[in-house]
Amino acid sequence: METRHLTMISLGGVIGTGLFLSSGYTIHQAGPLGAIVAYAIGSILVYFVMLSLGELSVAMPYAGSFHLYAKRFIGPGTAFTIAVLYWLNWAVALASEFTAAGLLMQRWFPHSPTWVWSAAFIAVVFLLNILSVRLYGESEFWFASIKVFAIIAFIVIGLLAMFGAIPI
Repeated sequence: METRHLTMISLGGVIGTGLFLSSGYTIHQAGPLGAIVAYAIGSILVYFVMLSLGELSVAMPYAGSFHLYAKRFIGPGTAFTIAVLYWLNWAVALASEFTAAGLLMQRWFPHSPTWVWSAAFIAVVFLLNILSVRLYGESEFWFASIKVFAIIAFIVIGLLAMFGAIPI
C-alpha cells in the first residue's frame, strides 16, 4: 500500500458512523457547548490512555495485545478478563456499525428493512477482506474519501447557512 492509502485508512478509521448518526442526538441532549466539552473530555482521556500504551509498548515490546501488560503487572486473571472484554467490545461495535449503516441507508430508502442493508454491508466488507490487500487499500481509500468530503461539505453548507447565503 502507498502512503495515501495508509493516511486515508487512519483518517477514515476515526470517522465512524457515530459522527453522522449520533452527533445530532448529543447536541440535542447536551447543547452545542456541552457536546464540545464532552467530546473534549473524552478526547483527552483517550489521548492519555494511548500515550500510556505507547510508553508501555516502547519500554516492553511484547508480541501480542495490551492485555499482556495486565498479565505482567496484575495477573493472568485480569489479563484474561481484559482480552475477553476487548473481543466483546469489538464484536458488539462491529454489529452496531452495521446496524447504524442500515439505519442511515433507511433514510434514503424508507421502505426497505434495516437488516437488508446491514447484510449488504456485511457482504461488502467480507468480500473486501478476502480479496487482495491492494484492492482493500484502494477501496478503503475511496470510502474514507467519501466520508472526508461529506464532512467538508457539511462544514461548508453550515457556514453558508450561518452567514445567510443559504436559507434554512
